[in-house]
Amino acid sequence: MYIRFRITVLFICLLSIIYFIISCEPLVSTFDKEEDAVMYKSGSRQAFPDQVTRIKAMTWNIRFGAGRIPWFGDSCGDRVILSEKEVKQNLQAIAAFIDSVQPDILFINEIDIESKRTSYIDQVQWLLNHTYFNYGAFASNWKSQFIPSDGLGRMNMGNAILSRWKISDAVRIKLPLRGDQDALTEYFYLRRNILKCRIELPGLDNFYAVTIHLAAFSTDDTKQKQIDVLVENLEKIDSENGIFLLGGDFNLLPPNATKTDYCLEDMCDNESFHQPGDNPQHKEGSYFTPEITWLQPMYNYYQPAVPMDKYISDEVHFFTHTPDRNGFWNRKIDYLFTNDQWILNSDSTYQNTFELSDHTPVSAEWELP
Repeated sequence: MYIRFRITVLFICLLSIIYFIISCEPLVSTFDKEEDAVMYKSGSRQAFPDQVTRIKAMTWNIRFGAGRIPWFGDSCGDRVILSEKEVKQNLQAIAAFIDSVQPDILFINEIDIESKRTSYIDQVQWLLNHTYFNYGAFASNWKSQFIPSDGLGRMNMGNAILSRWKISDAVRIKLPLRGDQDALTEYFYLRRNILKCRIELPGLDNFYAVTIHLAAFSTDDTKQKQIDVLVENLEKIDSENGIFLLGGDFNLLPPNATKTDYCLEDMCDNESFHQPGDNPQHKEGSYFTPEITWLQPMYNYYQPAVPMDKYISDEVHFFTHTPDRNGFWNRKIDYLFTNDQWILNSDSTYQNTFELSDHTPVSAEWELP
């Protein structure tokens, strides 16, 4: 997600003064290092298995229910605010696909709960009420009473985990902010997190579901720092003899990806890159060459749903993302990992979902020890 803020210091100061006079809430939520996530329950809970030998996990960046609408922030579009009808139609298509795949645990990135751009629909509760999941947890990545740019207004977007089984504990873990932004832009920008949930899985006392969405457009080493925090927290689960399944949008390519520069593919009509005098030379979020090894620790320490040799044998088959609504998937940035073992060849990359989001869902099955 990319936001081009068009604001002035004077306007922000005036807005902040007015807001603080009339409200007790902060204009922007900055979050503690760790804090409780927001817990959810379905409006009509479904029966769930009280005995289980294997479960299916799926990760999906749902693009806040926008489908392939040409939103201004990430696809060279001009739309800012979506209608309630548009959002609900897209959510219905997402729910229908979820029902067809039947994952037991779903990791979701880019989901809105009270945002002006998506008609203030609580999408976590909506999906719980329109699928078979019973429990959910949400951790905000971007919470502001007012975003003073392009008419965005109120915003609350984040990560979520949905589960058939009860989520007994859920924590939001703060990730490092981008270090390549001025102070004003940083204040109103996204604040990434890890969402870690303990799930009461039958027959297993120490089971965790974890999701993450790394910085999308940083031009410094922010993503590497965020990976370090993730590994630190996964090591803590390991040290307590816990088992985790992890899914998310890492905004990083696999370490052996054959293509690492997508500037020209992602370039909008009014942009120029790789030409003399271009500043910057590369499009934010499209140039992965300096970052190509940053995901290596995840492959070193943990088990990916798609092993590296399998990915290299047929890269195109495992691509999960493209911002080009007129193109097709052209890179892999969405992953599932565990500190146990996935069932061999149980993975699926659902490339038939092009109209539902700018990311494909990815699923795999895991057998209880």
